[in-house]
Amino acid sequence: METQNREEALGIVVGVVGLGLMGSSIIASLLLSGHKVIAIAPLPADMEGAEQRIQDQLHHSAKTGLLKEPVEVYISRLVISEDYSNLKDCSLVMECVIEVLEIKQEVYKNISDVIKSDAIIASNTSAIPISTLQKLVSNPERFLGIHWSEPAYLTRFLEITCGILTGLKYAEWVVNISRLWDKEPTLLRKDIRGFITNRLMYAVYREGLDLIQKGEATIEDVDKAFRYDAGSWMTLMGIFRRMDFLGLQDSLEVLKNVYPKLCNDETVPAIMQEMVDKQARGIHNLKGLFEYSEDEAKEWEAAFAQFNEDIFKLAAKYPSSLPVEIKP
Repeated sequence: METQNREEALGIVVGVVGLGLMGSSIIASLLLSGHKVIAIAPLPADMEGAEQRIQDQLHHSAKTGLLKEPVEVYISRLVISEDYSNLKDCSLVMECVIEVLEIKQEVYKNISDVIKSDAIIASNTSAIPISTLQKLVSNPERFLGIHWSEPAYLTRFLEITCGILTGLKYAEWVVNISRLWDKEPTLLRKDIRGFITNRLMYAVYREGLDLIQKGEATIEDVDKAFRYDAGSWMTLMGIFRRMDFLGLQDSLEVLKNVYPKLCNDETVPAIMQEMVDKQARGIHNLKGLFEYSEDEAKEWEAAFAQFNEDIFKLAAKYPSSLPVEIKP
């Protein structure tokens, strides 16, 4: 988004349908960017505590130094309602409801009935193909995926996904405006299951769980290897620039030697199935691949919140396109 268009871009009204943890976090991010936000509760129960959640997130943003104005100024740009007709002036509406197709279909109908014909509808889904969801709206070329990371207001990640019928110009419009949200957006031009991040991460999970299941490494050691190797450079350069640093010839030789040895199982690892069968829900009920006391769970949650703040600021020091001085 060009500088001279910034004020015009932030004058765009954005709608968010779904006021759970993710929806309220997205709302906070949009408010911080300067947008007026129309927040719609698809169910009366969603109204409960919604404004307080958003205020808490804005107050947290204030503590991290992200606010340029008092919290009250941002709240003044927020409308919370159960009435979909409030979306009539929105140029972009984001759906953040439960991953159930029938529920999403009803939400899209309610949105489509009131928005302008040139408005864009987006889903935060990470589970249902965009090409499937866009068939549920009357203007599928204006439907796309905008996949956020939690907490939305304190992470640089944003993944924009085209469905088979999405007009590329609408996805590029979202890419441009999202830079005003302090994001480093990625654009997936073709709708593939798992998008970019899930495909990369679940390939790692598959290999890690395979090593653990075969007794070749412990859970603790796999985590440590990822934290202190990849974790030491990934935020700066991603995975492919890392190859440039290592040397492509060396990387080629490693690929030749390691690829045949990697896990290619298409079934769910037994260790995961066993955990789920035992009702393990991870940190949420203190039982998972690791076990936690209540105090340990709280300590991890607090550490994660602090880390998000630290890494958000650190990433800003090293943008994806570093300036390079070319000397004669």
